[in-house]
Amino acid sequence: MKSFQVADFNAPLKEVDAPTPQPSGTQVLIKVKAAGVCHSDLHIWEGGYDLGHGRKPLSLRDRGVSLPRTMGHETVGEIVAFGPDIAAADKGDLKVGDTVLVYPWLGCGKCPTCVGGDENMCVIKPNALGVYCDGGYADHMTVPNAKYLVNLKGLDPVTAAPYACSGVTTYSALKKVDDLQTPIVVFGAGGLGLMLLSLLKAMGGKGAIVVDIDVKKREAAMAAGALATVDGKAPDALEQLAKAAGGPIRAVIDLVGSAQTSQLGFDCLTKGGKLIIVGLFGGGATWALPLIPMKAITIQGSYVGNLRETQELLDLVRTKKVAPIPVTPMPLAKANDALHDLQKGKLVGRAILTP
Repeated sequence: MKSFQVADFNAPLKEVDAPTPQPSGTQVLIKVKAAGVCHSDLHIWEGGYDLGHGRKPLSLRDRGVSLPRTMGHETVGEIVAFGPDIAAADKGDLKVGDTVLVYPWLGCGKCPTCVGGDENMCVIKPNALGVYCDGGYADHMTVPNAKYLVNLKGLDPVTAAPYACSGVTTYSALKKVDDLQTPIVVFGAGGLGLMLLSLLKAMGGKGAIVVDIDVKKREAAMAAGALATVDGKAPDALEQLAKAAGGPIRAVIDLVGSAQTSQLGFDCLTKGGKLIIVGLFGGGATWALPLIPMKAITIQGSYVGNLRETQELLDLVRTKKVAPIPVTPMPLAKANDALHDLQKGKLVGRAILTP
């Protein structure tokens, strides 16, 4: 089995050859067909998060991430073998040879949060694939249980891979918006932003005004159906947002998560509005605290999504024929190049590693 691993933070990924694992217990072995390169992978690769205000960065080691680690949490693969302890009933409609999306956001599986279906929110023992456990930057990987596999049923593996993260993340964030029938403001037109535009349309939403500092990404957002785009660095960005919205802005989804984007997002909201922060760019909040109660603003974080939402998402994609986001397939051997391209902002949409 060939994989590309983070051996040291901020160092090139290491190519590793090892015996292909055999599934034990309830594990499932899959042959990887596609693995998305997500912005979260940059944080794992770099080793931490900027907390702003002079605080010590949040270290991945402090969060329990150990090295070496095979990244990749947006994975599609073909089922090769089931472990000996998987009962027929546990396989559902799955069989060897099926192409499946891997749900990666695993927890301890035993706490009330996990049992309630929100493993992505587990605080006892997070076990996300590609973060705490080895993921899809490989030609094979094991998944702890068949219940985390969602049959693609004919969807293209390369364009479907991002649904495991950018898809379910934006879908879950959109579900937190109280009213999709008025224009929302979205910060970021990368893979997440383009995914959100497709899903918003499929969910019957009015549309989105997209803010990004990159002109090519703003053009991609317009091509994907944005109502309007705004350069976040423009001195009159706030006025442009108000004009494009044509009325009160009640919801902002910040897919960047920087001090600058969260401030502009906060400032453009009307009274009673909601700021949903998804991105992990980093930094510290700059809001004037009295304005939070005075404007009755809700500030809410949104962290990926649960398995149920992932299943709902794929059903939506099939029934509404959701257009896939732009993808750039790259050989697995180009994993380092994909990360550098993402880091430098060269990619529109998603780079997909194809072993």
